[in-house]
Amino acid sequence: MSMQLTAKLVQVLPLQKGQGKNGEWKKQDIIVETDGQYPKKVCVSIWGDKINDNQLKPGNSLTISFDVESREYNGRWYTDVKAWKVELAGGGGPVDASPSDDYHDTPLTSDHEDDLPF
Repeated sequence: MSMQLTAKLVQVLPLQKGQGKNGEWKKQDIIVETDGQYPKKVCVSIWGDKINDNQLKPGNSLTISFDVESREYNGRWYTDVKAWKVELAGGGGPVDASPSDDYHDTPLTSDHEDDLPF
């Protein structure tokens, strides 16, 4: 399922790196907030070697093309929002975030999952 949203970047989480069966992988999670009467915050994952840090500045308005995917792990379901294109809203250049062969899903641990307020 492919979708698009335009939202303001509010937080850039630490870059995650690791080694997969096809070499190194990188994942950048960002938190964006939608406009409107009831703004929503969304965590978006950007995969790939060409994450454009120049566009990932809090306060920037981004247009994000993404896929939504859920997976089961130890009897619980987790949903990921995976960006495949990120642009500055209003015509900035794209961030190349296409998953490559080293794409890797990292299993979530249960250490903090009960801390969620919902």
